[in-house]
Amino acid sequence: MELTTRKQKILAAVVNLYIVTGEPVGSKALCEVLDFNVSSATVRNEMSSLAEMGLLEQPHTSAGRIPSQRGYRYYVDALLPKYTLSVEERSVIDSVLFDSAYDPEKLMNSVSRALAAMTRFTAVSTTPSGSAADIRAVQFVQTSRRTAMVVLMTSAGTMKTRVFHCDFDITSDILRVYFRTLNEKLVGRPVVEVTPAFIQGLAASLGEMAILMSAPLSAVLEVARESMGADLCMHGETNLLFCPEFELGGARQIMDFLSRPEELTNLILQPGGAKVLIGREIQRKELADTSMVFAPYYIGGQEAGSIAVIGPTRMHYSRVIAGIDYLAEAVGKMLTELMSNE
Repeated sequence: MELTTRKQKILAAVVNLYIVTGEPVGSKALCEVLDFNVSSATVRNEMSSLAEMGLLEQPHTSAGRIPSQRGYRYYVDALLPKYTLSVEERSVIDSVLFDSAYDPEKLMNSVSRALAAMTRFTAVSTTPSGSAADIRAVQFVQTSRRTAMVVLMTSAGTMKTRVFHCDFDITSDILRVYFRTLNEKLVGRPVVEVTPAFIQGLAASLGEMAILMSAPLSAVLEVARESMGADLCMHGETNLLFCPEFELGGARQIMDFLSRPEELTNLILQPGGAKVLIGREIQRKELADTSMVFAPYYIGGQEAGSIAVIGPTRMHYSRVIAGIDYLAEAVGKMLTELMSNE
């Protein structure tokens, strides 16, 4: 869709004013903010033309205009100004992340909390998925006379644990056998290869020692399965209840969707890099009046998870995008450094 420079500036001004005020924008208000001289009559004609093109809408209760979802799409694709986070904004984000820098799951929880506070919308992030990762280490911690905990660490930054029980007393010598055997067999192996068939084959290769290794082998299989998934961290769900765009029924539908973590995880883990989805583009009827901004983060150059914001279509897109981009880069650097130091 081709727009003249004047139409582009008028559309951008309508979007920017509506984002700030939440009120339909009239020609008089536009004339006060445009950087060129033009009459109210000309502005009204241009706004009518933009409405005919489907980029603006006119609420029944006002003569002013508001952006349509199509108008927001054009604005994001062609007119979005660059927003640079202030030193204060970056400092606040950094301080939130710093305390969790050495725990991937706590780090992603901090990311969601910081982003929700910054945007006043709902922020979601996923922990690193181990589906394409290798096993970095297997550790054991004794928890009682006959129980111990296995800790599986992967190259994607995941760290999963499982407590297992043995029918005999677990000594330090036995733990050393567990550690040596499983690290020799598993370190460097892709997590996806740790299947029931692999564990059965490994047990068979151990001969008489298989009886001793039965419980930790079962625990390793369980934590490997868990490592391949991505956990969801979400903050700011109730922020959406205070958005005037969402009536009670609409807010209830959105909250219902947010309560289904598997669907939400699949939605924000779409391949293809950073995205802005507006309204019906999300292809979820519960989110038809929302926008989603999300971006992946990378560990060692490998896409490992995603960070997202869900809010009304009337959002400060450039600021939200800047915040997500900053967080994605910071998280990627932290987790890459963490993995390289292990």
